[in-house]
Amino acid sequence: MNMQLLGDYFSGQFSHPQGVDLSSADEKIIKTCPAELNMKLWEAGVFYKHIDKVVESAQRGFETWRKLSLNERANYLKKYQEVVRARKDEIAMAIALEVGKPLWEAKTEAAAVDGKVSVTISDSMKRIEQETLKDVMPKIDGHVVYKPLGPSLVIGPFNFPCHLANGQILSALLAGNSIIFKPSEKTIYSSQLLIECFHQAGFPEGVINFINGTGVTSSKLTGHKNIRGVFFTGSKAVGLRILENTYKDLSKLVALELGGKNTTILHHDTNMDHALPELLRSCFLTTGQRCTSTSLILVHRKIEQEMIAKFKAVTERILVGHPTKSKVDPFMGSLIDGHAEKLYFDFCATGLKEGAEEIIKPTKLDIGFEGHYVSPSIHYLAKPQLEGKFIQDEIFGPNCTFIPYDSIEEAIHIANSTEYGLAASIFTRDTEIYKLCLRDIDSGLLNLNRSTVGATARLPFGGVKSSGNHHPAAVSMIDHCVSTVASLETLDDTSSKIDDVVGLKTI
Repeated sequence: MNMQLLGDYFSGQFSHPQGVDLSSADEKIIKTCPAELNMKLWEAGVFYKHIDKVVESAQRGFETWRKLSLNERANYLKKYQEVVRARKDEIAMAIALEVGKPLWEAKTEAAAVDGKVSVTISDSMKRIEQETLKDVMPKIDGHVVYKPLGPSLVIGPFNFPCHLANGQILSALLAGNSIIFKPSEKTIYSSQLLIECFHQAGFPEGVINFINGTGVTSSKLTGHKNIRGVFFTGSKAVGLRILENTYKDLSKLVALELGGKNTTILHHDTNMDHALPELLRSCFLTTGQRCTSTSLILVHRKIEQEMIAKFKAVTERILVGHPTKSKVDPFMGSLIDGHAEKLYFDFCATGLKEGAEEIIKPTKLDIGFEGHYVSPSIHYLAKPQLEGKFIQDEIFGPNCTFIPYDSIEEAIHIANSTEYGLAASIFTRDTEIYKLCLRDIDSGLLNLNRSTVGATARLPFGGVKSSGNHHPAAVSMIDHCVSTVASLETLDDTSSKIDDVVGLKTI
């Protein structure tokens, strides 16, 4: 696959349509395929001089775009959807090679980019339609009007480089904002393909903007006085830096989707045959590189030994392979890079120091391609150190830890002991237990008899505590892309008389 980077996109065109000249770049980024390290994918140039140009372009685009009706904007989104649908295989291949995830999974992500347009129009659009309250006061109607924020910055993650950013972009656009998309520096090409689709769809000049870069670029953009919305998906550490960079500017709305230390509870009445595939997906899909991946498995002592033995057996059946060149579709591909690989092994070593036992040891795999391939790992922690790093820290890798419990109250206490609050699951036939967990577990998502991964775009998606700042994405993302205006409309313009004003001198 020829991955030619075209540079940044502003004022309706790419800065380097014939290919990027790296000689004058402020920074250079070299990308190799994490699943095949001798496969160089691209070289990118970072140009700080483009930052102001991108923001100026977004400002001009906003003045055009905000004046269109909701239906007119929706029609542009439908044109974009048609282009994405025609290029979905190309998008999927780019995701697979840049991220290292199996091609079948990358195709699922590309299909979600297409599907998200329909959901945004059908489910989110109605949330920002003007509302009218008749006779809210005598002879006065009330209106609620939703206005776009202005030029908005979307900072995307590497694990779902198209799907997650796409959802935020679509909501921002439908609400009337222009956007600047700054992708992860690890997945520039697949992100560029989205911008090419917007370009092909004929969006007005300046509405869509795109800039490559690292953390320096993000910092300069988030602090820019003319940016009105900042939408970020990624780690807690970066989210905190964004807040530090923006908290003095009250004109900015910042929505953060951060990490998770997610818990699945297996009660004593769990249907194991149903729970096993659900748990396998939630722990190890995307090589554990999902913010909703299950990390802690709280298992009732009555089923502890049987459940662990069965889960160990199915985990050992997992195929790890090249995302596009395997003879049989693998369940897992590679980790994203060498840094992620090191963190994975370091995290597992921390578990041993804090009393965990290895059920399946993490190993570096040789599958015939030099890449960041690792085995999934399972640990057992009889007496968890609830303040320890192994319980508290998020790990973006294929690891889970079983912890036994006796009462559901004990399980809820352990689930709430981490600083995160993104996703949780409870497997039980007892709906009262489910209701108790729904009430008492601090989590933005909580599922019954279903894994922690694979949320629907028709419901809100977001976390509490260190997993976000109370601005959930998915269907409710559009709520954070507007400001709300209240308006009173007097129907009788002869009803007010100067003599009715209290406190005036008599003439």
